[in-house]
Amino acid sequence: MYSREIETYKKSLKLTRNQREVLVGMLLGDAHLETQDKGKTYRLKVEHKAAHRFYVEHLYRIFQKWVRTPPKTRLHAATNGTLCEMIGFQTYSHGALRFYGHQFYQDGRKCVPESIKRWLTPKSLTYWFMDDGSLKWRHSRAVILNTQCYQREEVERLSRLLQEKFGLDAKPRKQREGYQICVLGHSLTEFVKLIGPNLLLEMSYKIPLTGRTLLPKE
Repeated sequence: MYSREIETYKKSLKLTRNQREVLVGMLLGDAHLETQDKGKTYRLKVEHKAAHRFYVEHLYRIFQKWVRTPPKTRLHAATNGTLCEMIGFQTYSHGALRFYGHQFYQDGRKCVPESIKRWLTPKSLTYWFMDDGSLKWRHSRAVILNTQCYQREEVERLSRLLQEKFGLDAKPRKQREGYQICVLGHSLTEFVKLIGPNLLLEMSYKIPLTGRTLLPKE
């Protein structure tokens, strides 16, 4: 498309409810927004290790109308000097993403919006977990949400939100890089009930073995 056609096309784009719910979860996780015009418009950037191609392609299908170029791979130099293959995509810059850019960023730093309680749904929680969640350790029933990029007060607020809105026993857990959220093992059943309907089968490895039997059957 020529630039004028692209601008006309972009005016027809509106975020669906599904896209908004997914977007909130992604932004709590690894996805990020960037602006090139001082906050007037933003674009969504998604990138994961190539081993998670299935997840990136799944996200691409959700936002496909917002993306000009399908997911691409690149080599990324890790801090230890090794090369890692990454795959990702980015959306058009668009004013519809401005609200989220202003809510999730302060002075260039990613933050937890004050109104996150209103926006976080079970679907959002699922994408947050798929994006940045993990097992606590192999034989544990607990699961982790990696929130080390946030301030301690923000992690504490997210933990309270998980408790108050979803009834999950979630606690901040100090790590060398910051604070993560630990959803304790006795909340595993309720956690799986919340995320199960939208969890990708390929992401079930992040759920403790005792919880995988609770996932919806194909």
